[in-house]
Order: sequence, then structure tokens, then C-alpha cells
Amino acid sequence: MAEQAQRVLVTGGAGFIGTNLGAALRAQGCTVTVLDNFSRRGTRDNLAWLQRQALPGGLRVLEGDVRHVATVAAAVAGQQAIYHLAAQVAVTEAFRDPRADFEVNLGGTLNVLEAARRSGGRPLVLYTSTNKVYGALPEAAKLAAGVNEQQPLDLHSPYGCSKGAADQYVRDYGRSFGLPTVVFRMSCIYGPHQFGTEDQGWVAHFVLALRAGRPITLYGDGHQVRDLLYVDDLVAALLGVGALRPPGRVFNVGGGPANAVSLLEVLRLLEQRGGGAAELRYAAVRPGDQPYYVSDTRALQQAIGWRPRTGVATGLGRLWDWAAAGAAPRAAAADRLALRRARRPGLCADKVPA
Repeated sequence: MAEQAQRVLVTGGAGFIGTNLGAALRAQGCTVTVLDNFSRRGTRDNLAWLQRQALPGGLRVLEGDVRHVATVAAAVAGQQAIYHLAAQVAVTEAFRDPRADFEVNLGGTLNVLEAARRSGGRPLVLYTSTNKVYGALPEAAKLAAGVNEQQPLDLHSPYGCSKGAADQYVRDYGRSFGLPTVVFRMSCIYGPHQFGTEDQGWVAHFVLALRAGRPITLYGDGHQVRDLLYVDDLVAALLGVGALRPPGRVFNVGGGPANAVSLLEVLRLLEQRGGGAAELRYAAVRPGDQPYYVSDTRALQQAIGWRPRTGVATGLGRLWDWAAAGAAPRAAAADRLALRRARRPGLCADKVPA
């Protein structure tokens, strides 16, 4: 039986993915430590939502930065699993400040890995990487099943370089030091608790802009294709691999071909949901943007029996409803629904309350 983790650290734990993951871990009975510097919009709201969850106790909050060695070492001490989500997340910001991008994404990841290695406990380290490590894909890579893990890395943009180098460090610490490490190369994740901007989190940005009646700028012609993955499905994958604890594995994670849509198709679905006609503006393609990316998730499916369960229309509807509730839903009924969705097999499944 796989080792069951009970003490779990989530770096960037008040961010979009971290908040959803933290709720799921708490629902399974894990003691969760959130490490976040609260620099991103919405993180304070997300933390307040986490703290309102039905399960009392078991949530520790550390305000700090992964660039600080001592802070990371203190957060890692005694943990059985580490989900390293903290990052500089925008390609555009990496162009504006490459050094900060490097220090957060690569330096911060090395701090996490070294703290895990020196802790003596061999905690799982799961790192969320990005499809940007594959760069601008050649036509030959546009396979019917999507891009698999054998696609050569081609690090475009400072962001691609920092995330890709960290990706390789995490993978190699599994080989060189025997740490159980996993890399998720993620496509576009979306869902509640995502306070998106046009620089990062574009699906939520579309939702929030449409609801506010703000114009939306498309960089390029809007026919760029991505495979969307609803956050509940990502959390299921994170928990499933966490329970497996495979050494040094890399998985592409996204919605796959069944959930591949263009930016314009997403806008049409949101307009049908009740957003009205979007006011569109067009601008030149931004550096580092991929015209096409779809994940081949068969390796992950074979490893843990996982597959995406939420179609794009359904997931967009849930995101729309969350935004309609004020982008920070407070109703106890909504919180209980989120917890029920989170109760799935994984790291601390033996701790799920009846």
C-alpha cells in the first residue's frame, strides 16, 4: 500500500490551484501548511474561504516567500508531501523582469528541493510545470492524441527557461538524490478561485471581463488552441499521483483532445451562458505565445487511472456561477458542495470523515 501522507505543504497555497487543492486535502483529513507571500490579487479572499471550511483545525498559514531559504526550510520541516505551486506565472512579467522570474521559479524551486533533501524525511515533491517548456511546436507535433512527454523541450521566453530549468531540477533530484519527485506539465487550468488577468489565467479573465462589460483584447487572431482542464480534475490528478509517489516522473496534464478549444470558441460559450456579446479588440501576438497546444494525457491515465471528467461547457458554467456569486462565494452551501467534490481517493483518503 502506498504511504499515506498526513502532513502536507502547499507552496502558493492561497493561489487558484492551491486553494482548491488545500480544500481537497483538508477534506481528506490532511494537516495542511499553506506558504504564500499573498502578492497576487485574490489570495487573501482565497485564504479566508479556506479558513471557513467545515473541518476545524489542521490548517497552518505561513506568510513568506520561496526565495528565502530559512522560510522554506521551516515550512518543509516535518512534511510528508510538498506540492510546489508557488511561482511567477506570467510570460509577460518574465519579459519585464527576467531576474525576478528566475529567482522565484528556479531559485525558489531549488530552495524547496534542498529543504526536502536535507529534511531527512524523503517527502514527496510534486512540481507544477507548464506546457511552455515545449516552445512553439512544429506541425509534426500536432498529433491526434496531443503532445506527449517525449516531445523535446524547447524553452522559449525567460518564463519558459525558468520553469523548464526548475522542471529538470525536480526530475533530477529524483534520480540523483532518491527523492520521490513528480512534474506536471500543465495546459490551461481554470475554475473557481481564479482571479485571472490577460497576462495569466485567461479563461477567468474572459469571465470577469464579460461580467463587468469590459473589452477583451485578443493577442493574435483568437484561433489559438488550448486543451482546458477544470480544476477539480487537476486536483484529482494531484492527489492520485501523490498517493502513488512515483520517483522522478513527468506527466503532461490537460483536458486532452476532447477539451481542445480556441479562444474564440471559449468566448462564444461564455456569451451563450449570459455574458452578452464581447467587445473584442485585437493586438499583435505576444512573445512566447503558442499558437497550438493540446496534451496527450495517456501516461497519467495509465499510471493512476485518471481522466478528465468535466467538459468545457460544464466547467465554464461553474466558473461563471462562481463569478456571479461575487468572485468570492461565501454561502455555506457552496462550501459544503466544494468539500463533497474534494472527497476522492488520494493522499489522506483513510482520514476522510464520515
